Amino acid sequence: MNKATWIGLVATLLLPTGAFAYTTGSGGLVNVQNRPWEPAAPGVQTSLWPEGMKIAAPAYPGPEVFGTSKGKIADQSITMVEHVSRPTMTVYPAKGTNTGVAMVVFPGGGYRVLAIDLEGTEVCDWVTAKGITCVVVKYRVPGSGPYWNDECNCRRDPKEPMALQDAQRAISLLRENAAKYGVDPNKIGVIGFSAGGRMVADTSNHPKRSYKPVDAADKQSVRPDFAIALYPGHLWTEPGLTLDPGVKIDPHAPPTLIIQAENDPTDDVRESLTYFLALKKADIPTEMHLYAKGGHAFGLRPTENPITGWPALAETWMGTIGMLVAPAKP
Repeated sequence: MNKATWIGLVATLLLPTGAFAYTTGSGGLVNVQNRPWEPAAPGVQTSLWPEGMKIAAPAYPGPEVFGTSKGKIADQSITMVEHVSRPTMTVYPAKGTNTGVAMVVFPGGGYRVLAIDLEGTEVCDWVTAKGITCVVVKYRVPGSGPYWNDECNCRRDPKEPMALQDAQRAISLLRENAAKYGVDPNKIGVIGFSAGGRMVADTSNHPKRSYKPVDAADKQSVRPDFAIALYPGHLWTEPGLTLDPGVKIDPHAPPTLIIQAENDPTDDVRESLTYFLALKKADIPTEMHLYAKGGHAFGLRPTENPITGWPALAETWMGTIGMLVAPAKP
């Protein structure tokens, strides 16, 4: 893949002109807050790993900060988190009638930063209103997954799969505490955007834990029960529609929904096509929807494009796989 594919998301969100005037994992934010990001109520944030436990550090460690992007999506700025070294999960309880379903959210950001509201908390605004418990994972960045490194002008893979470790740990903790959160441990899904879409693929196809067990929570399964990937990246390589060698399709991967815009300038539509074909070859129940327009990083923010309606489509799909009650036919 070329450089633009790997860094396009960060360029879109951080810099209005597309100029690259920052080091890996640091961008041109405004309203910078020199402290770790914390959720607003009713979200409750907890650490993924025990206090004091040594875990692998991001490629460019530094104090966690967050701020507002210069670029905008649907005329709104994005809250971006940088330099996460102590990952967390934030739980938002289901509203109204609790379905028992839970959704674990992986924000995108090229494994460099996290679009924590656009592809995180705003997802929870949607699903909690549908009776779904929502969990936003603030995973380690930068360099926690395959990413484009500005300093060497090359792709790099971390020595330890930090993003996958954080994702699996979040799923394990959620299952261990399912009764506490009002969650059915057999109805835990994952949803991810861009780099988070690659995390969806990784959690779906890595049934084995990618770290040594820490406590009782790590006796739980790390495999999600369903998966939704939006404009996933880091999955396709050339020639043709070749799956990235870092992804090995597991024959027991969960039912998967893939959604992307064909005019995505950052993650080529072949990312989704490649993953779809690989899943189908393995007979994994998979559904894909491609839209003509929508670009990249549209999240759930309303625009004039039909792709804005994807959440309703996802709800219908969850009904077809038995996660939600299917809407009554007219």
